[in-house]
Amino acid sequence: MLAAADRTNTELYGHADQSSLSVDEFTRPQRGLFIVAHHNDAPVGCGGYRRHHEDADGLTAEIKRMYVEPAVRRLGIARAVLARLEHDAQAAGYHTIILDTGSKQHAAHILYEQCGYRRTASYGLYRDKPGNRAYIKSILRK
Repeated sequence: MLAAADRTNTELYGHADQSSLSVDEFTRPQRGLFIVAHHNDAPVGCGGYRRHHEDADGLTAEIKRMYVEPAVRRLGIARAVLARLEHDAQAAGYHTIILDTGSKQHAAHILYEQCGYRRTASYGLYRDKPGNRAYIKSILRK
């Protein structure tokens, strides 16, 4: 899945995602999670969250490596992966989720906006990159 996501990024932007990741960031002790979605018993999508930062308001998670195979897009798989990540992040004590995506990933922009994310200032490695779009969403329990 991650290799396919990197190939997609390379096709769109000329390089794979350059942000560093460690498997350890997606484990329960670190308050992270990575999941793989299956369709007809085959892996078709993935995504994860990791701890981004903690401030006076609480913990913020960062969504990373959201990807769905092209053949099964538009079946609700990305929406289901995102919902699961949000649910689990909330249960792990996070209050906010942030993420970034490239400017050419229009379907991702639509998905995030339909799921309640709003644009925010870019951050991290891609802070000063013109092709970056960052999103944020509160997941506080009401």
